[in-house]
Amino acid sequence: MDYTTVEQESRIIVKGMDCFEPKHIFECGQAFRWHREEDDSYTAIHRNRIINVKRDGMDIVFSNTNMRDFKKIWYDYFDLARDYEGIKKKLSKDPILRKAVEFGNGIRILKQEPFEITISFIISANNQIERIKKSIELISKNYGEFITIYRGKEYYSFPKADVLANVEEGELEKVTGVGYRARYIVNASRMISSREIDLSRVFQLSTGAAKEMLMRLPGVGPKVSDCILLFAFAKVDAFPVDVWVGRVMRHLYLEEDTGLKEISIYANDKFKDLAGFAQQYLFYYAREHGIGKRK
Repeated sequence: MDYTTVEQESRIIVKGMDCFEPKHIFECGQAFRWHREEDDSYTAIHRNRIINVKRDGMDIVFSNTNMRDFKKIWYDYFDLARDYEGIKKKLSKDPILRKAVEFGNGIRILKQEPFEITISFIISANNQIERIKKSIELISKNYGEFITIYRGKEYYSFPKADVLANVEEGELEKVTGVGYRARYIVNASRMISSREIDLSRVFQLSTGAAKEMLMRLPGVGPKVSDCILLFAFAKVDAFPVDVWVGRVMRHLYLEEDTGLKEISIYANDKFKDLAGFAQQYLFYYAREHGIGKRK
């Protein structure tokens, strides 16, 4: 999509932009390397660049960047070429899904770095978001490289596969708080570093074939592989089913005892090539409303 952009000092202002709400984007479960500031803006890191994002009326203000990096890095990262208004119109034809779409109307699916996302979602299994964020921050601080200090916070790059491949499991568990996942992280990093699993191939594979390949990695099952495919490789027909998505799908569409595999099959058949977008709207809607949560 084409947007009117204005460059001011170290800021890019995108004028009159709909379908973009920083809170929805960063708090919908797809990303972990963001920080909410006191002014309700969000600071994130990608490709060793730090950006701060805030809505200002009808405009979106991207701070700590320039037009060159905005076009080269952030335009793709925030998926700004995609017609989200059209996606929402199609999904809203389903009266059940319409409320979730309206609630998370500013969601966009980020295009994140494949190895970082792979490790991040291995960590995410049976874990809470704040703990996931903390573990990823500690991995970056201990094994990545220092980038800069922005708004009083230190930022580090996420380490490469060959770095984590050579870390002792016990050390990783001790300094990052990842628990039993340390073994998965080290072994997955070794497989990726040696090209036993070549992440660069995923872009060219079908979603099904890519999922099979990713599930060869330790700690990567159906849900984690779908998250990696959706959030790093733009396989927007992937439909990750976690606890929240399982709850909301049963609450809105299916029987209470429907299994996760059956939920995934149903969702892929119902939402087809828009399944990933439907999943994000449903996840955010379910979590924020506590749908299906035991009282």
